[in-house]
Amino acid sequence: MPSVTYISASGSETAVAGFAGDSVMETAVRNGVPGIVAECGGSLSCATCHVFVCADSDFAAMLELEDDMLDGTAIDREANSRLSCQLKLGDADIRVTTPETQV
Repeated sequence: MPSVTYISASGSETAVAGFAGDSVMETAVRNGVPGIVAECGGSLSCATCHVFVCADSDFAAMLELEDDMLDGTAIDREANSRLSCQLKLGDADIRVTTPETQV
């Protein structure tokens, strides 16, 4: 069972167990992790689940659609930006940092 560690902009960490195939966002919502709003749809669709994947985490390559969707985030994107709704868990643990502001 993979785990997801969410690191807030202030540095506090929350680690929770996830399930392979679930998204980083689903895992956050199921476990009440703050920092990922997860209100998909409408004008907020891509400004609510932006995360930065930590360098020590393995993750799948971004698809073109996600790349386009990242243009709607509240915080400027970086090389390690991903949308937590599109970032699926595999067998390995993952660490992500949530932006200071989502919307």
